Amino acid sequence: MRNIHFLSASLLALIACGPALAQDKAAQPAPAASTALDEIIVTATKREQTLQDVPISVSVTGALAVERAQIRDLIDLQSLVPSLKVSQFNSVGQTNFVIRGFGNGNGNDGIESSVGVFIDGVYRSRSSAALDDLPEVERIEVLRGPQSTLFGKNVSAGAISIVTKKPEFEFGGKAEVSLGNFGLKQVKGTITGPISDTLALRVSGSVNKRDGYATNVITGNDVNNRDRWSMRADALWLPNDKASIRVIADYNKITEICCAVVSLLNGPATQFIAAPSPFGLGKRVGNPANKFDRNVYFNADPSNALVGKGVSGQLDYDLGFGALTAITAYRKQTSESLQDVDFTGADLANNALGNNIKTFTQELRLASKSDGPLNWLIGGFYQNEKLATGRTISFGTDIRAYADGLSGQVPAALLGALPATLRPALTGRSNIYALEFLQSLVTPSIVPGSTYFKTGPAIDDYYTMKQTSYSLFGQADYKVTDRLTFTGGLAYLSDKKDAASNVVLYDAFSKLNLQAVPQLAALGLPGNIYGALGGLQFYYGNTTNHGPVNFPNATESGKLKGNKVTYAVRGAYDFGPVNAYVSYSTGWKAGAFNLSSDSRPPNANGVGRTAAPELVDVLEAGLKTKFPGGYMNLAVFDQAIKGFQSNAFTGLGYSLVNAGKESVRGFEVDSAYRPTSWLALTGAVTYLDPKYDSFAGAACVNYDTVRCPVNPLTGTRPNFRNLTGDKPAGIPTWSVSTSATFTHDFGNGYNGYLRAEYDYTSDTQLTETTPPNLSTWGSNNVNASLGVTSAEHQLEAMLWVRNITKDDSLISTFPTVAQDGSYSGYPSAPRTYGVTLRKTF
Repeated sequence: MRNIHFLSASLLALIACGPALAQDKAAQPAPAASTALDEIIVTATKREQTLQDVPISVSVTGALAVERAQIRDLIDLQSLVPSLKVSQFNSVGQTNFVIRGFGNGNGNDGIESSVGVFIDGVYRSRSSAALDDLPEVERIEVLRGPQSTLFGKNVSAGAISIVTKKPEFEFGGKAEVSLGNFGLKQVKGTITGPISDTLALRVSGSVNKRDGYATNVITGNDVNNRDRWSMRADALWLPNDKASIRVIADYNKITEICCAVVSLLNGPATQFIAAPSPFGLGKRVGNPANKFDRNVYFNADPSNALVGKGVSGQLDYDLGFGALTAITAYRKQTSESLQDVDFTGADLANNALGNNIKTFTQELRLASKSDGPLNWLIGGFYQNEKLATGRTISFGTDIRAYADGLSGQVPAALLGALPATLRPALTGRSNIYALEFLQSLVTPSIVPGSTYFKTGPAIDDYYTMKQTSYSLFGQADYKVTDRLTFTGGLAYLSDKKDAASNVVLYDAFSKLNLQAVPQLAALGLPGNIYGALGGLQFYYGNTTNHGPVNFPNATESGKLKGNKVTYAVRGAYDFGPVNAYVSYSTGWKAGAFNLSSDSRPPNANGVGRTAAPELVDVLEAGLKTKFPGGYMNLAVFDQAIKGFQSNAFTGLGYSLVNAGKESVRGFEVDSAYRPTSWLALTGAVTYLDPKYDSFAGAACVNYDTVRCPVNPLTGTRPNFRNLTGDKPAGIPTWSVSTSATFTHDFGNGYNGYLRAEYDYTSDTQLTETTPPNLSTWGSNNVNASLGVTSAEHQLEAMLWVRNITKDDSLISTFPTVAQDGSYSGYPSAPRTYGVTLRKTF
């Protein structure tokens, strides 16, 4: 394990986390006269409580930490919260959130994330809907473990709650400009003030542009750039001393060239692409030895366009005995992308994909206001969503030559079995050409050399889905004594999905039954002599009908319904300097549709159409202690998911199946300490020990030749392998985040600070569909910022750098599309640096 000695020393010396450190006030440094930490207020339980009093595992990141750590979006946030992992893959809309090793939803719109993202109480139903640059943040809370008795919707693994700053009744604002390497230019601003005695407004906006840090060698253009902007209007109306109404409207747009993909291993198919003619296509491909040069080889630049917009309204009303809250929201998101999915200089295949998502949500809750021993909260949540998603994969101009080369030349044994008059026409020809030629003797419409693998559309793969879900939830706290509190929570969750497919297969070769070609039989030849070419049937090659079965149909309703009661029980005891709690909670995530061409009708050969719901249970115990100058929080847990919705990319599509059971045991330590007035230490550590207790239906892969042997008669592998007892991929054993902030008072209202951060992830296999020797990576990132503030002028100048040591790593890996035996990956960001000027008024 890399740097384990430094890691241990860091934990013993810093044992820290919670980068909030009470530094949230107007982005100004805390006074230098005291080592005390202000109380950190959170709303993790839908009530305002201090971080030390709330009896659940939660990390809080404050506004100042967001600014000085250069946290621009939720992908950056993981550097401060080690139990959170956020990854962006093949497009800006393909992002995955993971807490404690659990999470999914990337790449397949039929699956919702196990981690719920809420911005000002509004649920963002798809992970890509939470990826715009962060607005004016007050704090970000990351809640670990199931939260359905408080949030109600898809929080079986945890929740991310982003709380933004409200409009204020005093005029003020902030303007920020950042310049950096790779041509970074970012401008952010917010202004707030009163419109009347009862109405305040806040308007915010940002523009974020940056050149790409990868280069497409084929076109000469940048890849992985930034080009996004957003606007937000926020109104707060206080008609009387009992009511508060807040209305927020936002719009964001992303237009980027993303994402960089590098070669990890060039198998025989990729080697053929690179080999010079007549031995190959003579096209340029990536060199695995230079994967961190960040040179990519796409015959066309990938394009991404994502637009998100929405409006929400929140009513808070004091009823005397309780507080009523109602949140109504409507959001719409559209995305389009075009990608060269073979990731080589050859023009083999391109993927045009997009989606359109419209979501309406309504939440209503009532929380008691009592000084007595009993406090309670009841509520309901409703969601109605309409989704249209799909892709068109088209064959490029090199696809025929590629298929000919991989199929090989007609063997001498077959030539010898043919009449002498036919042999000259097939000598030196490919097996694909020979198949067309022999078929043409019986079926003249089949033209040798131009029937199979034609340039143009290969498949239209489109789906619609309507989802209606609701939940009723409640929680009650009862103080048995001043020190002992028992909590019980209950939630009823219901979900209904109506889906329909419209898949059209154009690829004529995939439509063939290579085990029984009728024209060959008519010529007196065995009908399966080309059965071994099944590996070139990119779609539906393993089905009996060799084509899609659209739904709804006579046997499939296209409906998926489910409901579940979840609960949480907890006991908490205040020992004075230490608060302790023990809890047991359950969670549920509804079933999912596999909205991809990999899905099959029930009981057909291949991956099923749907995945069953996830059932989660967590046993957790925690200690929260506060001491002079700091605090330390510990959580120990045993968490399991029955029916985990595994969504593995296999090289052509997604294999959505349920694991029998996946479990993880571990602990989290969060703490902060200010030993002197000029030094603040923060950090966090997460330890995870995951296991597949039962998983007999994992996707088969190329490198696992024991469990996934190739059938020589068909050229294909089994669909599934058994991973029971194995360690799940993508879950690092150790994750650590630490920081130290030094401050100095120069006098006359000028203060300086130096902040250093260390972010560590132990080596782990990133994905199960890629060999461990290629996909096992960790990270060692060091970030820093140096700044000066002026209280009198309300100015701040900051120099910052991320990834100082140029640590190279991979975000994720996958089997290269349509190139069996080859593997690709997404490289991490290089070192970035810049300067930020910030004016508060």
